[in-house]
Amino acid sequence: MERRIKSLVPFCILLLADQLTKLWALRVLRPISAISVIPGIFELLYVENRGAAFGILQNRQWFFLPISFVVLFGLLWLSGKIPEETRFHPLRVCLYFIGAGAVGNMIDRIFRKYVVDFIYFSLIDFPVFNVADIYVTVSAVALVGLILFYYGDEDFERIFPKKETGRIENERK
Repeated sequence: MERRIKSLVPFCILLLADQLTKLWALRVLRPISAISVIPGIFELLYVENRGAAFGILQNRQWFFLPISFVVLFGLLWLSGKIPEETRFHPLRVCLYFIGAGAVGNMIDRIFRKYVVDFIYFSLIDFPVFNVADIYVTVSAVALVGLILFYYGDEDFERIFPKKETGRIENERK
């Protein structure tokens, strides 16, 4: 139980940071629309995103909320299986970030009916995004890297042990 409570602390800090930046965007950016941080390169631009990443699937809240809940429950299930060892801390950190990002945008969808986006690289006309999007994207890339290059089969065996049904059946014979 103490382990679960301790794991909530970084998750809550990340979630709070996301929500505070969105509140700032609502209070400061919404009335003025944009702030040019580096002219022609980087702006803080207020956008109400009613879709998914990059604005796809606009006005489909009924689609995103169940997916967010499935992702969240999957992360909770997986976090309970990860051993409490230093080797698995990077994996746990990735799950904190992905979970906080998913919940941060889910909060927006539930309470505002849209996600607050405000980070915009105008130089490359990249879609406007938010802190939660950064959490999910960067940690998903890091997670793929960890799976491909850091963790091996023996690590995954520790997280997802195989059932030994063959041995029990052989002992019965």
